[in-house]
Amino acid sequence: MSTTDGAGTYGAPPPRPTAAEVFTDERTYRSSRVPVDFATTLIPAAYTSQEFFDIERERVFATSWIAVGTTCQVETPGQVILADVAGRSLIVTRNNQGELRAFHNFCRHRATKLLDGVCTVGRTRRIRCPYHSWTYDLDGNCLGTPLFEGSDIPEDQQGVFDMSDVKGFDKADYGLLPVRVDSWGFLVFVNLDPQAAPLSHQLGDLPERLAEHQLPQWRARRRQRYDVAANYKLIGENFMEYYHLPWVHPELIKVSRLADHYRWQGPGMYTGMCTSPISRDTEAGGWGGLPPMEGLSAENANAGRFVWLFPNTALVVLPNHAFALFSRPEGPGRTVEEAVIVTHPDSVRGDDADEGLDQLEHFWDLVNRQDLEIVERVQQGIANPAYPGGRMCYRFEEPLHRFQNMIIDRMIGIDRVPAGDEETMTPMFVTGHE
Repeated sequence: MSTTDGAGTYGAPPPRPTAAEVFTDERTYRSSRVPVDFATTLIPAAYTSQEFFDIERERVFATSWIAVGTTCQVETPGQVILADVAGRSLIVTRNNQGELRAFHNFCRHRATKLLDGVCTVGRTRRIRCPYHSWTYDLDGNCLGTPLFEGSDIPEDQQGVFDMSDVKGFDKADYGLLPVRVDSWGFLVFVNLDPQAAPLSHQLGDLPERLAEHQLPQWRARRRQRYDVAANYKLIGENFMEYYHLPWVHPELIKVSRLADHYRWQGPGMYTGMCTSPISRDTEAGGWGGLPPMEGLSAENANAGRFVWLFPNTALVVLPNHAFALFSRPEGPGRTVEEAVIVTHPDSVRGDDADEGLDQLEHFWDLVNRQDLEIVERVQQGIANPAYPGGRMCYRFEEPLHRFQNMIIDRMIGIDRVPAGDEETMTPMFVTGHE
């Protein structure tokens, strides 16, 4: 028998906090919230816990602008990007006026998934449900339920399907549910949160920093997919630091010298680094293979920009090409990557453009596979319950600290954009003699 007084039950342990209470509590992250000089890494459960992943999906991915493809995939009305964001399947397209549109990928009748695989909506420029033939235009308006042009219903039976006299039904009320969509440069973004700030708020000063590259004119040339047995954040954190180059990338270190790396980030939801000057190619490969675009200043003609767009997209912009890496989390320990090589038209005018693209594709594939091998090993180690978290290496890992605190902000319900460095380019590798 328990003994009680006005305060409660003696001897009963306090209730254990739920995963949601732990992962949305500022105190959980106190050792990562201190300045980077003293900080430890994000809690291991952030990379291994299904409960963390589920909360992160809603608080990070369902509230952020997520890059889902390239503008050349939806250049004309009827072209489609099928995206998966925070567990929701989405349709991104252009309407007949050339404006971007995005919708949830289900029919308003019985929730059938409308489109699947790599597809367009064809010359009809209409989205047709495969179940009961409800049909929608590229603005999401419901056109037919199900009678429409091209129906296979025999003429003498069409009257059975006429819903014009159904009481309380107006097809104007049953259009596809819209999703916010926007673009910057050659990237297309969606945001599930109707109350979120515009894309420009998340990008901060990045469009200004890359304005000279005229990114809206660039087009995707090569694509490749990778399945990764690691959390998407490990992929991003690996991309954000060059501490690992000498040991993981023997080829890359020859064309991307440590001493030439600078932090390159202003206010915005991104982390950024710059290499200047760009090293020459070696027999192992490199950044070359194609001529640079015309009209770049001396500064941009001799620099590479490496940006991680919060929360899950890598963007590398060089004078002659760009490399984008879309990392789609499939679970706490699995990520699907789409790697894309993009160029300005100036760089692919020559007869040897395909050869140059082949060279770049081979080099990026080599570098990416080296990264994937190491991040999968990190995932294996971080899953060991004995691992308590690690100490930040402040000189090299400030971008990781910046990124991890963006994640923490969203997990605990804070919506803010981090400030940038005082200097445009901050040296990352400084010795005591410099």
